[in-house]
Amino acid sequence: MVRIGISVEGTTEERFIKRVLAPYLLEKKIEARAISIGGNVHIDKIRGELKNFSFDFNFITTFYDFYGFKGKATGETKETLETKILNGVHESIRPKLIPYIQMYEFEGLLFSCPRSLSSNLSGDSITTWAEEILSGSDNNPEKINDSRETAPSKRLLKNSNYQKTTHGPNIAQAIGIEKIREMCNGFDNWLRKIEGLAE
Repeated sequence: MVRIGISVEGTTEERFIKRVLAPYLLEKKIEARAISIGGNVHIDKIRGELKNFSFDFNFITTFYDFYGFKGKATGETKETLETKILNGVHESIRPKLIPYIQMYEFEGLLFSCPRSLSSNLSGDSITTWAEEILSGSDNNPEKINDSRETAPSKRLLKNSNYQKTTHGPNIAQAIGIEKIREMCNGFDNWLRKIEGLAE
């Protein structure tokens, strides 16, 4: 059994890992545990946090939102941030680290299935509303953009009764990991790397 620690931003992501992703990975002989760093994600904080728990696992990975990442330079990308995370940790940790940044934030994954959104939230025509947003992003939940006004979580909070820590994991569970993987290429590639650890 491979043990992997997943460093996450906050409670919503921690619950998602525990309730949805960890059971999925356990079927593939991978024991995953989420560890929240309590928000305010930036390179220096990540360096310290990963060092603190790296010895408890065979491997470690990150699951941070691009949108909420602090200290991004102009033109910074998912790939450059992941490289900074990898290069920022002690060299002894690098072989066991899979850095991952979710575009643009966790809530984007929830648009993988507008019907599941609608069945968990109250609001006017949630399914149609979510389908229009998805269509405007090339049917790719990971392309729903990252401005302050139009980030996925901001859209959900404005147009429904969405509560991050409760609804987020519930909706993800209703959608299922396979559907999220089908819709979200970045998320799928991350899981492929994790699954490869057990081969």
